[in-house]
Amino acid sequence: MLKGKTALVTGSTSGIGLGIARALAAEGANVVFNGFGDASLIAGIARELRERGVQALYHGADMSKPADIEDMIRAAESAFGRIDVLVNNAGIQHVAPIEEFPVERWDAVLAINLSAAFHTIRLALPKMKAANWGRIINVASVHGLVASVHKAAYVAAKHGLVGLTKVVALETAQTGVTCNAICPGWVLTPLVQKQIDERAAREGLSADAARRALLGEKQPSLSFVTPQQIGALVVFLCSEAAAQVRGAAWNIDGGWYAQ
Repeated sequence: MLKGKTALVTGSTSGIGLGIARALAAEGANVVFNGFGDASLIAGIARELRERGVQALYHGADMSKPADIEDMIRAAESAFGRIDVLVNNAGIQHVAPIEEFPVERWDAVLAINLSAAFHTIRLALPKMKAANWGRIINVASVHGLVASVHKAAYVAAKHGLVGLTKVVALETAQTGVTCNAICPGWVLTPLVQKQIDERAAREGLSADAARRALLGEKQPSLSFVTPQQIGALVVFLCSEAAAQVRGAAWNIDGGWYAQ
């Protein structure tokens, strides 16, 4: 479906982003992937993607730095002409009561989880508009729709990302460019595994008990959403069937938001 097109997926060396990159490559898209990891990890991902018959380019942009983001966009355009599918997935988390929340962590979460998407969109959109085709997909969170305690920066950033999605959707409504957000619940990513491990240590629980406790508080299905499921949803949003899905905040959360 995406043969000959180019996708940029931020934060795609692990977890959700890697699942999305794999799904897009399976549909024939060349992939620009981004994130942290050692040389062997990066080489392995590039090799895996290329084995699907597509081209793969890695860029190590620090998503908190606008100059790095601009360099990444320019590198993608230099290699492939333009970005057809932009997936803003990079994100970080910090958990603390608001009166104890470190200012520098607030700034970092907002920079990577929200401002980075603004920068990638503003830079990639002109060529999408010129081609009259593009897909912008922002990986928000169910926390873009509801709140949880001790996650002030993350919830604020993800709510902001949903709002940014709606604005871009309205500004591109009469073009062939669409913009939507995906709002996952709990996905067993390295970020979530860290929270499980911290909870197990804090409460003296086994890893399985900490995992069940985490899911039981929020996610009625008691099952994690998988990167493969999110990747499949991204592929759908790139399809012609989704051409009039615009400005959606599509929750994929095991029933979390339905409560």
